[in-house]
Amino acid sequence: MKTYTIEIQKFKAASNNIHGQMLLKVDALVSPKAPVEGIEPSTILTLTEANARVLMALLKAQLLEFDSKKARSRF
Repeated sequence: MKTYTIEIQKFKAASNNIHGQMLLKVDALVSPKAPVEGIEPSTILTLTEANARVLMALLKAQLLEFDSKKARSRF
């Protein structure tokens, strides 16, 4: 498995597609991360508090959009 460090610089947009997926357009720095002996390899996503707040707002808006597309009988 390849592991990376991903540093979010800026969120640009968010949208939903017809396959039930949320798409986030971001500016990010991506660099390979060397595995550490004895620790399970993982990719690390880092973002500032301000970007975390933007992400929260985008996620809430996109979830509301998902909910608005569901048939009323599914609630």
